[in-house]
Amino acid sequence: MNRIIKSRGSALASFAGVILSVVFLVTGCGSQAADIQSPETQSPETQSPGTQSPDTQPADTSAYKDGTYQGSSDKGVHPGLKVEVAVKDGKIAEVNVVENNETVGVGSIAVEQLPGKIVEAQSTDVDSISGASLSSAAIKEAVDIALEHAKK
Repeated sequence: MNRIIKSRGSALASFAGVILSVVFLVTGCGSQAADIQSPETQSPETQSPGTQSPDTQPADTSAYKDGTYQGSSDKGVHPGLKVEVAVKDGKIAEVNVVENNETVGVGSIAVEQLPGKIVEAQSTDVDSISGASLSSAAIKEAVDIALEHAKK
């Protein structure tokens, strides 16, 4: 009986060692990768030639024609989501969801929060609102459609 317990204990210890090794391998613990700097954290002297930090890249202010543009999407929980996108000085100045049937307390959170994130990022390439992925997808698609109309 005592011999069975010892063999199970050593098997369990071996299994735990294998699991820890896999965890270290997957998470990169002990690797040198943490010492690599991204272009944002590098000093100008250590950046690769041709690499610019986001602060030094020229802003493309001519991507869109100024005006107000509409877009719609049926990707939400309910069809018929519509947006208006205002472009000023070639940039996304404002995004408004003007019509939607999204679920109050779920999709409505995306309607409230996502437009501001799109304006801030100057792109629909932003994280969706947790729990409102369909509503988020509908808003992003409708904004993309509106921006297609605004392209020069």
